[in-house]
Amino acid sequence: MNHKERMLAGLPYKAWMDGLAEEQLANKKKIREYNLCPPEEKERIDEIMRSILGKAGSNLNILPPFHCDYGKNIEVGNNFMSNFNCTILDVGRVTIGDNVMFGPNVSIITAGHPIHPDSRNSGYEYGIPITIGDSVWIGANVVVNPGVTIGHNVVIGSGSVVTKDLPDNVIAVGNPCRVLRTITEEDRPYYYKDRKFDVEDY
Repeated sequence: MNHKERMLAGLPYKAWMDGLAEEQLANKKKIREYNLCPPEEKERIDEIMRSILGKAGSNLNILPPFHCDYGKNIEVGNNFMSNFNCTILDVGRVTIGDNVMFGPNVSIITAGHPIHPDSRNSGYEYGIPITIGDSVWIGANVVVNPGVTIGHNVVIGSGSVVTKDLPDNVIAVGNPCRVLRTITEEDRPYYYKDRKFDVEDY
């Protein structure tokens, strides 16, 4: 098993071996082009991002700047929206469902390093996959750590650090991120805290 295969299998690997450095360099060139593309060139922006990602559904909207390691290890569903300055370290696979929104400065981090300094200084690192379900809203400045699975219909409060799995239909906040409460039908008429919708088509 070469180091690229080890990386994708979640095993310790060295990031400069077996063509990985070259793949990262090729992706950095695409990222640079994406981040510098004139905003009125919408078709070109979409074309570049789809060449970066491994798979993307319809209605893809990622605001630059955007950064990732390889890109091809990221899969997003339909109606994905990411605000400014998203970082995805995709040495492990990142799978994102439909109707997902990221606030600004969201970091999805599959990459990690050994705790012990001797092991860490050996150059080995790892990537553990992250999965995000459908209809998830991740607030500004959230960090999602390696190996986390986020369920469907989850809202994660801004500034949270997600270190453990989150079940479906919850609001979760904090560092480390914890479930605050379940989302229920009683939440439907409100758009912000105690403010109710003044329209009928929500």
